Amino acid sequence: MSHKVVLYSRVSTADQTAAHQRTQAEAAGFEIDDVVVDEGVSGVSTRLADRPEGRRLFDMLRRGDTLVVRWVDRLGRDYQDVTDVIRQMMRRGVIVRTVINGLVFDGATKDPMQQAVRDALIGFMSATAQAQAEATREAQRAGIAHAKGRDDAYRGRKPSYTRAHLDTVRAQLAQGAGVSAIARDTGLSRQTVYRIQEDPAEAEAALARWSA
Repeated sequence: MSHKVVLYSRVSTADQTAAHQRTQAEAAGFEIDDVVVDEGVSGVSTRLADRPEGRRLFDMLRRGDTLVVRWVDRLGRDYQDVTDVIRQMMRRGVIVRTVINGLVFDGATKDPMQQAVRDALIGFMSATAQAQAEATREAQRAGIAHAKGRDDAYRGRKPSYTRAHLDTVRAQLAQGAGVSAIARDTGLSRQTVYRIQEDPAEAEAALARWSA
């Protein structure tokens, strides 16, 4: 029986598209057999198992299949969710792979050192996803509160980046990627990447002010 490679895409804003996430995955070398998309679903408030297509994902994946996600934050709303989902997939014999940085979480490995590295990575990546989600929530609250009752003159300059850009920049910065490499990957200017690096909370708030 042939094994499937399934891309799961959570699209929560107009700045993100499932087609773009598939293009990114294919550019990274993945041959995608099927795509499962949850549209208009918040990743910071809804567990994967509670999303309409997230539930279908659990039903369709079988032992030996590969689940591809852009980044581990697609899999849950916080540390516990992301950790639980990855471990549940591994117990079922499903390999979880990320487009960004090419991480692989495979429950089949028997080598103790590989298991230790894998489990440490799960914890670190999940904690990073939760920290980013909490920063996003706080910045969105601040940005929306600031924007209420104000006109465009008080919003500051409209961001030159989208939500998808910001997610990618922050994920790659967290993994130690250089500013020039991130700029080439995203098509943003180096100055924009530097601004996001220096004040990620303000970068989030700027997006929130202009979407409020």
